[in-house]
Amino acid sequence: MIKAVLFDLDGTLLNRDESVKHFIETQYDRLIEQLNHIPKETFTSRFIHLDQRGYVWKDSVYKQLVDEFHITSITPEQLLTDYLTEFKNSCVPFPQLTSMLEQLINRDIVLGMITNGYGQFQMDNVRALGIEKYFDTILVSEWEGMKKPDPQIFQRALNKLHLVASECVFIGDHPENDVKAAQNVGMKAVWKRDYQWGDVEADAIVQDLLELPIIIEGWR
Repeated sequence: MIKAVLFDLDGTLLNRDESVKHFIETQYDRLIEQLNHIPKETFTSRFIHLDQRGYVWKDSVYKQLVDEFHITSITPEQLLTDYLTEFKNSCVPFPQLTSMLEQLINRDIVLGMITNGYGQFQMDNVRALGIEKYFDTILVSEWEGMKKPDPQIFQRALNKLHLVASECVFIGDHPENDVKAAQNVGMKAVWKRDYQWGDVEADAIVQDLLELPIIIEGWR
């Protein structure tokens, strides 16, 4: 019997690609006096490339940008601080996010989240999406001292929910960190389709978040 659904955040609930695009454009506009010697499109596209969809932390990204574009009036540390404080204002959810969560709640499904990343930064993004209230537990890798695909972080979430793996479903966009890692601890795993990956061996695949409650209901 499925009693809980656990989610990844970036690329699953948060449309990270659109959020980053919005953020870096607004950052350029905010800091135009320090960055106006660089064409906006050049700065933003280079940031997105160096960011590697979030798998390169921003301290390295900004150091590279400062070096490449000979930025002298603002430091990498100041750019990083701006990122940490302002990114939450650019968070873009995937369509039908709250509707999907409410459908699961109305079916008496318990919700949890396991996300890699920095604790306060990720919680700011969760709150910006307006979804914190739906979750019984949220684990962020920095605060937990471990990260996906470590099975211990999945087990810790199960312990907090007082459930066993066979009672839970995990949904995420990463084939290894989310899908395979969840399956390895005994959960069913749903892959949130992402264009950068080919075929992924999951228990189910969704493109639209509203497909998820239908799948869960079938498994119940």
